[in-house]
Amino acid sequence: MKKNINKTNWQSIRKFLNDIHLWIGLTSALFVFVICLSGTIYVYNSEIQEYSAPHLYKVAPQKVKIDIDQLSEIVRNESNAKITTINIPSNPEKSYQINVRSEGDKSKFGVGYFIDPYTGQILGNTKDKNSVSEFMSSMFSLHRWLLLDKIEKPIIGELPNRKLGSYISGTMTILFTIGLLTGIVIWFPRKIKNWRQGLTIKFNSSWKRINHDIHNSLSLYAFIFLLLMGLTGPQWSFEWYRDGLKKTLGTYEPPKEDKAKRKMKDEQPLTILAASSYFKVANEIFPYKGDVRIALPSKDEKLVKISKYKTGFFAPAAANQIVLKAQDASLEETIIFKDKPFNERINGSIKALHVGDVYGHFSKLIYFLACLIATSLPVTGTLIWINKMKKKKKKGKKAIKPAILSHESI
Repeated sequence: MKKNINKTNWQSIRKFLNDIHLWIGLTSALFVFVICLSGTIYVYNSEIQEYSAPHLYKVAPQKVKIDIDQLSEIVRNESNAKITTINIPSNPEKSYQINVRSEGDKSKFGVGYFIDPYTGQILGNTKDKNSVSEFMSSMFSLHRWLLLDKIEKPIIGELPNRKLGSYISGTMTILFTIGLLTGIVIWFPRKIKNWRQGLTIKFNSSWKRINHDIHNSLSLYAFIFLLLMGLTGPQWSFEWYRDGLKKTLGTYEPPKEDKAKRKMKDEQPLTILAASSYFKVANEIFPYKGDVRIALPSKDEKLVKISKYKTGFFAPAAANQIVLKAQDASLEETIIFKDKPFNERINGSIKALHVGDVYGHFSKLIYFLACLIATSLPVTGTLIWINKMKKKKKKGKKAIKPAILSHESI
């Protein structure tokens, strides 16, 4: 008797979770499809951009490279703006990218100039657009804001459309995550010995059965990666979620006072050395081959931050860093990523965990396939629901028919 009670309880829980899974899936299906499809395409954004505009990224190697400072001066004269970061690739066939920011420019990255390190020729800048870059920009907008940022007039009150789109996409991502968690519970078979059936797709069955197997089996194989995407995604939509994630990881820090409102204690002018001096120190501390990013100090800072990224198919996305004093390139701090506490490593890898840029092209390929599966789930799930509705309808008609016949016979 006890076994029957337990079985009934489990069936009730299973039905409850199944109902949640069903209605969450149907409610968010269209949004999840659009968000996952655009995310799938965007996984290879940098590769697609480079392939579509080789004149910006590829250069012909020569014997000698021009000094970094000379290249910086060329860009400074061309842009008439302050240099903020210098990206130096280890690949001899790639151009350098030097980012600048004009006075009053409030954009996140300013403008990036691509320059040939062998000839000093400016190849173009990030403001130059082509059909592919416009398309990828739209994919990003679709993924993050559902293209609502393209509409100028606010749709709801004074709420900016970009924020509205972000709220919707973040909510749908949370629903997607709940759907994943309920789905994994529903996946477990009633009899443990039948668990292998949930791992296979019976291609010799009817299309309905194949569709059902694809929905169940593929989602299981991609579960961990989809869960990582789902758990990390909403942090870009909701501040409360971002703070909660950091508090969970133990890395939360209260907001710091705005630098613009603080009075500078040291009013002495900032002295910045030649960028080649900082580059030399970085290569001495990190002698391995890798891409280097030099972030020059703003007017409120006196420190130069240099990141060095390893390259290769399995290369980790996280960089080792050094912090130097701008005036003399003396070492202020060395940050080795693998030596950080586990929670800090996770916190520093949130973006990489979301986009798949964790271990180079290897993880990108896995995320691309996982995103494809995620894109298919709203479609296969909806088809399962439609097929069940048709089946119930047929059963209802069969149940009614005998009743009519008996009535007529009377």
